[in-house]
Amino acid sequence: MNPHFTSCPRSIRQIATALTIRSAFIIAVVAILTSYVMPQSATGSSSEAELIHYGDLVDVDVVGSLEYDWRGFINPEGFLDGFTPGNEPVYALCRTESSIAGEITDKYSKILRDPKVIVKVIDRSGRALTLLMGAVRNQQRLRLIRQPRLSEILALSGGITDLASGEITIFRPADLNCFSPATNASKNNPTLLRSSISQLLQGEKSADHTILSGDIVTVVEASPIYVIGGVNAPKQLSSKEELTVTRAIAGAGGLAKDANERDIVVYRRDGKNSKTINLDLKKIAGKQSDDIALKPFDILEVGRSGRSRSKLPPTVDVDRQSRDIYKAPVRIVE
Repeated sequence: MNPHFTSCPRSIRQIATALTIRSAFIIAVVAILTSYVMPQSATGSSSEAELIHYGDLVDVDVVGSLEYDWRGFINPEGFLDGFTPGNEPVYALCRTESSIAGEITDKYSKILRDPKVIVKVIDRSGRALTLLMGAVRNQQRLRLIRQPRLSEILALSGGITDLASGEITIFRPADLNCFSPATNASKNNPTLLRSSISQLLQGEKSADHTILSGDIVTVVEASPIYVIGGVNAPKQLSSKEELTVTRAIAGAGGLAKDANERDIVVYRRDGKNSKTINLDLKKIAGKQSDDIALKPFDILEVGRSGRSRSKLPPTVDVDRQSRDIYKAPVRIVE
């Protein structure tokens, strides 16, 4: 120990020791946070969005020389299309600009003196779009400049509709993103991720997946049940939970003024055939008849006083938004 330090007053030594311990603690915390917040991938980049994807327009600038410059896209095999410095192709898929520049510099060093190469992605608008569809208020086509979370893109859609079953799927095609390192010898494989609305509402981080370019996110719709006839608000209900006849009628606004509560019919598909179930709400209320549970695709029709029922099963007008996701506008997430 430094003799001058030992001769210092005790209070000064205590302060110095405390500062030393505090500095070591801060350094350790910074190291931990750095490794957590900025994980380094095998490609040396901290962000998947910064890596080169299919559809990116790449510019190679050899400083001071127009003859060796190049601009273009990567081909289906992942190489810079038609660019062969030193008669050797350059693999670019899911690599950083700096790593590609270093490789090109090495190749040009064989024919040029001290080459300086700059590689830059000048347009990322050609990347695969992310699709959000299913039981959301507004289907979305998203161009991702960064990596949003599942909860964020659901909010961008205006939220989830009552038709949602509670399940969310994320289909991730092969090679449209750089979530795992892609090399010439090892391609990404398509994957299917699952989440649930309940997990997201409970704040479970494992359910709030990172969304990447090319992902197809589907908020799965529950099978429908239709309530028509003498109710105040004929509508399509979701079969995501057990729905009885009385609950379904309540969900459709209750009985209308001209409803015939003794004339309730459930139309149900039974394999290739269909059957009808006749019910009486007064008997259900008096416990003389069961309040049966409805099944997916059932049609519950409440009769009307003074009107005869058709001999043919009713048809329903399915009120759903257009399923053509490709007509939805493209939204940029940056």
